[in-house]
Amino acid sequence: MKRVSQLSLLTLALGLSSSVFAANMAQTLSFSHLLQQNGVAIDTRMSAFYNGWPQSINGPQGHEPTALNLSASWLSAMSDEQLTAWAQQHKLQKSTVIALYGDDNANQAVAGRLEKIGYTQISRLSDALQQPNRLQKLPHFEQLVYPQWLYDLQQDKPVTAKPAGNWKVIEAGWGAPKLYLLSHIPGADYIDTNEVESEPLWNKVSDEQLKAMLAKHGIRHDTSVILYGRDVYAAARVAQIMLYAGVKDVRLLDGGWKTWSDAGLPVERGTPSKIKPEPDFGITIPAQPQLMLDMEQARGLLNRKDASLVSIRSWPEFIGTTSGYSYIKPKGDIAGARWGHAGSDSTHMEDFHNPDGTMRSADDIAEMWKSWNILPEQHVAFYCGTGWRASETFMYARAMGWQNVAVYDGGWYEWSANPKNPVATGDRKPE
Repeated sequence: MKRVSQLSLLTLALGLSSSVFAANMAQTLSFSHLLQQNGVAIDTRMSAFYNGWPQSINGPQGHEPTALNLSASWLSAMSDEQLTAWAQQHKLQKSTVIALYGDDNANQAVAGRLEKIGYTQISRLSDALQQPNRLQKLPHFEQLVYPQWLYDLQQDKPVTAKPAGNWKVIEAGWGAPKLYLLSHIPGADYIDTNEVESEPLWNKVSDEQLKAMLAKHGIRHDTSVILYGRDVYAAARVAQIMLYAGVKDVRLLDGGWKTWSDAGLPVERGTPSKIKPEPDFGITIPAQPQLMLDMEQARGLLNRKDASLVSIRSWPEFIGTTSGYSYIKPKGDIAGARWGHAGSDSTHMEDFHNPDGTMRSADDIAEMWKSWNILPEQHVAFYCGTGWRASETFMYARAMGWQNVAVYDGGWYEWSANPKNPVATGDRKPE
């Protein structure tokens, strides 16, 4: 009897909860009314659509002004504590009026989770995506592709921002292609990061070696290259070096291999089909030397208001608690560099990722950088330990439309190897 009573109470509670929830979702607000109430719009779609990819050819592109992105697809990866932290980070009060937009299922899922952690002023945005001229998007959203777009491209279906000429899909990773051989995106080639960087400092290889590598993989300056990795920053490292060499159209699969796998799209195993070499790159390498700085050029950016040398290293690395690497002994960071965030340690980039590993919203990233006086109008060079994390942020800044960005290739490994270079340790704040 007691058990039946408990079940009945649970059913009643769920019924009440769903009825309140349904009533909220029946309420609608126009965008102008939302602004009058100092409310917040939340886009419940996947980040690719928020960033600017249309959901259908010639459909609206981007998101409502100042809207936050909380994709329903992330919810399974977010605990209530993490969702609460996300809401607090975006300054959402329990009394904040919230209007959701996306499809009905996504809206309901997000509303249910927000209600669970105490947000009750939730409705649906009635005129979402209906005025294309007010929508905001990443200036170069096309540089971060998403799985279905790539699959449609492979199937020769019409796609937005289709590559102009020949294109290739390439997986990038360190060392032998063990995981690639087991499962990879159909038709993808494989590039070992050892083909683009080398010891002793893991700086990029010579321009002649780059030329040979690109020829081997059948890449000209006018070949569109779509890169992905088991680690996003491995693909980003190769992408950034290709751009330096002069490949005009280099894109990343946002979120890397995980997003393709999570989407349940076809995979294949084994070695790639034979690649036809392309010995004529078509232009002189490097075509964009300004994208890669050496140590003296990096030093020249220090202590300037119109420039930022930006450390993409974890906070413990930045303040000198750890070097972050078994093979780098000195601790600390470049004196005068600004902290650009990264993640929990030298192999993570959580500060730049959504829960599914895709790029965090441009507004969030820009705000994070602004707090350390890193601004889009500056000459900005990113560095980390040896270039991978820096390359990922370079690719994000490029997609965000930042005009004058580069990577300091040598990073902390090179800088710390010279005892004459100024080093800072300990807790510090923006200038």
